[in-house]
Amino acid sequence: MTAARVRHARPEDLERVAELAAEHAVYEKSPPPAPGLADRLARLLFGPEPTRLRCLVAELPDGTLAGYATCAPELSTWDAAEYLHLDCLYLSPTQRGLGLGPLFITALHTEARALGLTELQWQTPAWNEGAIRFYDRLGATSKPKLRYFLPVDPG
Repeated sequence: MTAARVRHARPEDLERVAELAAEHAVYEKSPPPAPGLADRLARLLFGPEPTRLRCLVAELPDGTLAGYATCAPELSTWDAAEYLHLDCLYLSPTQRGLGLGPLFITALHTEARALGLTELQWQTPAWNEGAIRFYDRLGATSKPKLRYFLPVDPG
């Protein structure tokens, strides 16, 4: 039997990624993504002027997508350097604890190295004890911070 793998998303994956993102929002007690997420992701990832966003998916041996991760290079003023910011990492509940998380982290390290970056950063809700245990087992360190959101008026 072929093993599960993490690979870059393809355009045909984006409807499933949007479904997983909706599950992720529910899990994190957040509002769901606005309708049309798959189309917006397609423009960001595969449009005529793709952005720096990257999307990885966990593919099971039967072709099912069990999770996704999105990341993009960001800047650290204090380090005067770029790092890879992991924005989202989500696995379907039935696929947690089966080794896909470490596959994602390995793929994210590979992505960072390919971009010439030397650090990977992310955040998780303080109540997400399973994720915190996983990240601690990786040897990652954390800094307590609050994340703020301020909408920008388009007009």
